[in-house]
Amino acid sequence: MELLKMLSANEIVAQIIGFLILLFLLRAFAWKKVLGFLDKRKEQIASGFKEIEEAKADIEKMRLDYDAKLASIEQAAKHKIHEAANESKVILEDARKNAHAQAQEIIDNAKNSIKYELSKAKEELKNEIIDLTLKATENVIQEKLTEKGDRQLVKDFLDGLDKL
Repeated sequence: MELLKMLSANEIVAQIIGFLILLFLLRAFAWKKVLGFLDKRKEQIASGFKEIEEAKADIEKMRLDYDAKLASIEQAAKHKIHEAANESKVILEDARKNAHAQAQEIIDNAKNSIKYELSKAKEELKNEIIDLTLKATENVIQEKLTEKGDRQLVKDFLDGLDKL
């Protein structure tokens, strides 16, 4: 209340008239510019929001495309892995067959070699027996035929066979 006592009615009326004149001048000259500036700013903000929404939609579309491509790549990778597994099974089976065939060939060669060596050894043994028999016969004919001598001769013959 003290503030009102300090001011006079003329001052208050002058203040109100000055304010109204200022308001009228601002409205006449600056109000449209201020409103135009505010409208322009409002449009810029709305445009920014619209661009943000469009960017969000583009990002979502890119994410969906990325997910689809990723799923496609994963499917292709699974397919390649499956193909590689099948191919490795085929290669493994071929290697197993080849190894089995080579092992069988080695076994057959070894059997043939053993048969050859066995027949060769039999032939050599046969020749040795013939030689020993001839020598024993020769010794028997040269020596006087006695039972004791015959026994000794056979014993020597058998000892000769053991050494072979």
